[in-house]
Amino acid sequence: MTTFKRAVVLFAVTISATAFAQDNYPNKPIRLVVPFPPGGGTDIIARDVANKVSTTLGWDFVVENKPGSGGNLGVDAAAKARPDGYTLALGQTSNLSVNPTLYSNLPYDSVKGLTAISLVASAPLVLVVASDSPMKTWEDVVKTAKAQPGKLNFASPGNGTVAHLTSELLQKTADIKFTHIPYKGAAQAVTDLIGGRVDLYASSVPTLLGSIKNGKLRAIAVTSKERVADMPDVPTVAESGYKGFESTTWFGFVGPAGIPKPIVEKLNAEINKSLASDDLKVKLREQGAQVLGGSPEQFSALIKEEIDRWATIIKDSGTKIE
Repeated sequence: MTTFKRAVVLFAVTISATAFAQDNYPNKPIRLVVPFPPGGGTDIIARDVANKVSTTLGWDFVVENKPGSGGNLGVDAAAKARPDGYTLALGQTSNLSVNPTLYSNLPYDSVKGLTAISLVASAPLVLVVASDSPMKTWEDVVKTAKAQPGKLNFASPGNGTVAHLTSELLQKTADIKFTHIPYKGAAQAVTDLIGGRVDLYASSVPTLLGSIKNGKLRAIAVTSKERVADMPDVPTVAESGYKGFESTTWFGFVGPAGIPKPIVEKLNAEINKSLASDDLKVKLREQGAQVLGGSPEQFSALIKEEIDRWATIIKDSGTKIE
């Protein structure tokens, strides 16, 4: 056999093997990286969606929490994986659209270095205080902050998170000053809030809803345009005297750049089918999240649009992480 013929045969075998792998995807467990600690909003949503897909199709997901550096470590692990569809991550606003501007040395490119697969859901932030705090409304917080600038400690899940930047927006909008205390996730921040070591905390509704319902925390405002269905008595910041204020975070599945289109389309279709199911809709809504879904192209466009939007907020706040 000539060299040319061998090359043709090898090419044909490679193409056939690739097509077979795509047609039979998945034939082994899918690694799903959650770039934040267990128990947070991203973790809850990732597991809910993965469990639904697994129950419906029999696919096997192995969820791996890989927190650190504002979600960068987990997303970077997915970005550097083989582009075969067997390593995914549930990214969200901060690590896909905030961090590209916030970090001077981001180890991945969230536009060119990742494959957008499917948007999943969005959720507003909820501002909370300890149940025994004298502050019962957002107006109380503003009055206290104006009377003692910088004295109130505003905790967030970390530098550069949507919660942190939302606190910057709140300060600018209300003309007040907090002392920002960044944490590595929600667990320790909530413990310190309950213990009186910090005064105010903000995170996504799915992260804090359980602690609000069991009475450990008091919700004083949400950052969406409208009230959250599962917390109908909690007003929005906009209702509390700051018309037009809005800040939400969204979640979506991504993988490394170069995943074959048939696999991306298969993942997208099955994730969207799961999101359309009544039981998953109810479960996510009970966590304070709004189901979204959509095509890979729509999700990719959202990531780019949000990079531009948050870049303006970051530059105005002067926040930068080396």
